[in-house]
Amino acid sequence: MDAMEFFHSSAGKWRSQRSTHHLPFRQTEIGDSNIEVTALGADDTRVAEICQMHEIDPSRAAGGAFVTWHGSMAWDKDDENHQGSTVFAIVPDPENPRQGLMLRERGYAEIVPVAGRFEMDDEDGLLLITEYETMSSIERFWFAGPNVRMRTSTVKRFGGFSTSTFCTEVRVEPDAEAASPAAEEPVVTNKFYSALGW
Repeated sequence: MDAMEFFHSSAGKWRSQRSTHHLPFRQTEIGDSNIEVTALGADDTRVAEICQMHEIDPSRAAGGAFVTWHGSMAWDKDDENHQGSTVFAIVPDPENPRQGLMLRERGYAEIVPVAGRFEMDDEDGLLLITEYETMSSIERFWFAGPNVRMRTSTVKRFGGFSTSTFCTEVRVEPDAEAASPAAEEPVVTNKFYSALGW
């Protein structure tokens, strides 16, 4: 499996259950979120725009995704609003399509355009490694089954502050979504924005 095959497998609607560990404070915060992933072809104008933003030739892109989310975390204040969208593009290395650049208009740990590295591991898990000016993040995504995706992430800030997050994400089938009253309620995510879910 290459990265774009992984993203095509991620297309659809997901319900995410999240546990974030604030390590310096030895406290855990829970939440959940609704996520929708749309895979984008290499010829999509949004993919080209992200490449141009990062001064990368759009012809090198294998594709990308458009992701929307809506959610909240347990410690949210009344005026906090965790919803939005982002676009990213995948630019594989010429010699190895299982690794390369992931270009984003907003990062996981800082809400600014960012270019990180991706690679597929030996178990077809997707690793995303991103270095920012003031912090770094490592994320791993993998499928436990066609409709269950798992995610871990670690954010390290200069000075030693860090968080660790674990998410279980279940695909929402259209019929189940229409039949479930809970599907209409606001859902939950945290203030860090990932590539394939929040």
